[in-house]
Amino acid sequence: MARGDELMSDHRAKAALYDALAESAKALANGRRMELVDVLAQGERSVEELADEIQQTTANTSQHLQRLLRAGMVESRREGTRIYYSLSSAIVADLWRVLRRAAQEHVEGLEQLAADYLGDRSTLPTITRDDLLARLRDGDVVVLDVRPEAEYAAGHIRGAISVPINELESRLGTIPDGTDVVAYCRGPYSAFADQAVRALGKQGVTAARLEDGFPEWAEARLPIARP
Repeated sequence: MARGDELMSDHRAKAALYDALAESAKALANGRRMELVDVLAQGERSVEELADEIQQTTANTSQHLQRLLRAGMVESRREGTRIYYSLSSAIVADLWRVLRRAAQEHVEGLEQLAADYLGDRSTLPTITRDDLLARLRDGDVVVLDVRPEAEYAAGHIRGAISVPINELESRLGTIPDGTDVVAYCRGPYSAFADQAVRALGKQGVTAARLEDGFPEWAEARLPIARP
């Protein structure tokens, strides 16, 4: 084989390799699939639950999940008539977080898009993971997990109480007077904890939002509870 032909053959092999490496990025190159990965980073969910979370039809959600499945990003299991999906490994959640950080650093207008969705966070009290860990050790704070109950059941900050955001108003009376509260949810672009802190503040409760969410707390190997 001539040297030029050999180089061309080598490049074809290299191109094929890089095309295969791009499959993960191609599978995530869709906003709805990014949303699905964000939800699945909290734990296993059924197709119907996922469709409700991303406000898509079950058929459309299934198509997105199949694309992620073909790329090896998720795995599935059947239980009766229902199909459940989960991330195939912790690396997929890591990839989602890295892509999110890259967008935060480099995508123009992202801050405004976040503000349009989440509202003004400039006056929203926030607490770091390290500070929350210290307060949990001191036992002087109530931690509310305001994600859906299924996500709490799949894993949560040790000592947290499950109060899904849609139940918060009816359960305000269970929070002792004078107690400091920290609310957390899925991560920096989830609105549940923001909504909880604002609602608690209106009731005179001292409340703060965890700086990110449960996946980041777990990734940092801080105390969690799992089934």
